[in-house]
Amino acid sequence: MKRGIFLLVLATLLWSGNFICGRYLADALPAPLLNTIRWGISTILLWGLLAINKKKFPIVSKWKEFMILGFFGVFAFSTLTYLGLGSISASQAGMISAGIPIAILLFTPFLLKETIKMKAWIGAVVSIAGVIILVQGKHSASSEGSIVGELVILLSCLAWGLYTVLGKRYGKQLDPLTMTAGAAFYGTLFSAISCIGAVKPDMIHMTGNAWLSVIYVSTFASVGAYFLWNTGVKIVGAGTAAPYINLLPVWTVVLGVLLLHEQITGITLLGGIITISGAFLTSYRKASER
Repeated sequence: MKRGIFLLVLATLLWSGNFICGRYLADALPAPLLNTIRWGISTILLWGLLAINKKKFPIVSKWKEFMILGFFGVFAFSTLTYLGLGSISASQAGMISAGIPIAILLFTPFLLKETIKMKAWIGAVVSIAGVIILVQGKHSASSEGSIVGELVILLSCLAWGLYTVLGKRYGKQLDPLTMTAGAAFYGTLFSAISCIGAVKPDMIHMTGNAWLSVIYVSTFASVGAYFLWNTGVKIVGAGTAAPYINLLPVWTVVLGVLLLHEQITGITLLGGIITISGAFLTSYRKASER
């Protein structure tokens, strides 16, 4: 059990690095190009893992499922995240991302026809209140914040919510590795197409550290975190693992302050704590419910 929890915590730590690197790369690469490079590398790695495990890759027969998942989970979510990080801090983006469980909650009754308990709706209301405080707090926090950037991060949360719920539906036909590889392939295509006319050579300012950041988000923050999380889920169970995803914004804030020297005001921190608390309440399940 302890090993499983350790893997879950490590996975969220690696995922939080995506926000840190995304913020660092904001001036080095346009968001569409960064996303194309990141997921292009990840797709190759995922294909290699499929080959090692001797799994078939129904890239044509399941094109519809892969395309939908790739659009929302790889193209929309990641591109919007990188766009938002161009105008707000990684810490702010990380705290807003705590609203992801709420996005999942909102889409679940419509797409999966599942009944949501009152406790989850209360958690959703708490989280939404926290996001409002967090967004309002940025006006007194720093000139770094941007209402547009915050709204873009909120949209990315909705995209990931759709990806998660649809992934649960399609997961009845596809295993997680195959589904992720297919989404990565089609998501990379969407990202590459979005670069046409939007990316110019003078917008690229790569350095040695920038390349290291690109390598990180393409490997550790993508494939590595994916396997750590899924291995942890297998050990402790999905119900026990769910609340640990709320560590993502916590790690993002900690790393943002330590590595990027970001400043956080009291009201912004309060909004983040309320948002995370609501998300935890939404995703927490009693032992009898797991």
